[in-house]
Amino acid sequence: MAITADVMNSLVSVTQFNKGQASKIFDRLRTERQLIVLKNNAPSAVILSPKEYERLSDIEEDYRLLMLAQERIAGGSLEHTVPLHDAMADLGISDAEIKEAEELDIE
Repeated sequence: MAITADVMNSLVSVTQFNKGQASKIFDRLRTERQLIVLKNNAPSAVILSPKEYERLSDIEEDYRLLMLAQERIAGGSLEHTVPLHDAMADLGISDAEIKEAEELDIE
């Protein structure tokens, strides 16, 4: 039921835009991740907050990179791979730095 309530609260009529309430609608995106715009009582568009757009873009990029990695692994070709130790040496990264980075909370 909570999901239904969230969706109901995120509905905005296109009529509100026509009545000059766009600024008020966009202000809602400071506290809400998305708004669903209705035209003739049917969903017509979705407006995302910049933070939500960035979050979804990051997820999409991560997914594409994962798919690319899986394709390369499935292809079985290791001729263009670099061992981790060699890559770390080329970049000047030590094992100690990796262990230290694992302890950090990155948000």
